[in-house]
Amino acid sequence: MLARNESLHYFACMNLECEILIIGAGAVGLSAGLALAQAGRKVIIAGKIDTGASARTVALFGASQKFFDRLGLLDSIRQTGEPLEVMRIIDDTGSLFRLPETNFRAREIGLEEFGTNIENRDLLDLLTTAARHYSHLTVLDDYVTQLKLGTDHIEAELGADRKIIAKLILAADGRQSPTRQFCKIASTEQSYPQVAITALLGHQRPHNNVSTEFHTRKGPFTLVPLPAKGDQPHRSSLVWMTDSQEARRLLALPSSDLTRAMEKQAHSLLGKFTLLGAMSQFPMSLMRAERLYAERVVLIGDAAHSFPPIGAQGLNLGLRDVGHSVETILAHSDPGQESVLRAYAERRTADIKLRSFGVDLLNRSLLTQMLPVDFARGAGLLALSQIGPLRRMIMREGIEPKGRTPMMMR
Repeated sequence: MLARNESLHYFACMNLECEILIIGAGAVGLSAGLALAQAGRKVIIAGKIDTGASARTVALFGASQKFFDRLGLLDSIRQTGEPLEVMRIIDDTGSLFRLPETNFRAREIGLEEFGTNIENRDLLDLLTTAARHYSHLTVLDDYVTQLKLGTDHIEAELGADRKIIAKLILAADGRQSPTRQFCKIASTEQSYPQVAITALLGHQRPHNNVSTEFHTRKGPFTLVPLPAKGDQPHRSSLVWMTDSQEARRLLALPSSDLTRAMEKQAHSLLGKFTLLGAMSQFPMSLMRAERLYAERVVLIGDAAHSFPPIGAQGLNLGLRDVGHSVETILAHSDPGQESVLRAYAERRTADIKLRSFGVDLLNRSLLTQMLPVDFARGAGLLALSQIGPLRRMIMREGIEPKGRTPMMMR
């Protein structure tokens, strides 16, 4: 991993030029840089790379796996992560309309697996290592402090008295995106009365490559399979959404009491739990930018949209942003011209709105105790469990959405 203020490729000069500047060095920003560099474009990525331990993981579904296969990283991702073969939903709301569990099996639609679950830090390690193989891809572990628009370019100033001149900026700098704020792009935001607790767990019983999502009145409690590591033959990642008061109570418990609370919430499905490392927590909210571009700037990933970790849609949606932005950029000599940016926005708007609406609707349906809402949610789950063609359609849409798919994800 990189030390602070160290770059993958060192430049003695203080002023750098490139075709595309990517602001943000998370998984989305690094993936965009690799895709563009593979196509021969000169790219600079500016942003702090998270080198700390994290309890968060990501599930990479079909289209995202094809994207990483094009980058030559899929085998490494599969070796590092764990396949998701079954996705199970258990209604634990206590509703009058409680239904039997619903299982989505990859084999039902002719697949060995839906995708791969991998720890965030492992994915970042793979991406930063891959970036070292491109001489025309530079990763600067530094923040952009100022932006200036020119007639046919944009200038970015960095904290180390460096200046970057580029034709286009891809902003992948997170939910609070300073780039989006600089461009005066408004956003629609919705806060939820929930906090997500994340943890890596060891457990007694094998997960059998099944991801289990308990739907509770305070949000989903989700266990996603991870590969064996060290002396832990059975591991999973946990995302536990609950209200802020309950989150504070849980996190104040001794670890033995906390794991017992987790076991109880999981109905002892995987047996006794062991906490593996530090836990994380973050408030739940939904954000969607009202526009996806400004002059010579495009928003991708969490800078464009961010919502609760339900259905593992976040990074997969961000990678589709990458696929479409790369495809539109490569089709034009000047990637920063307005027609290019508008074409990208037209491709992405419907997908982003649909996923945001779906996640918001599901989350709200769990939080309310109104009988008509419970009935509608229950009827929906019953339909999915009983109607094969509908279930298979939903599974295919979840892993590889219909509509125009970027070439890198086909």
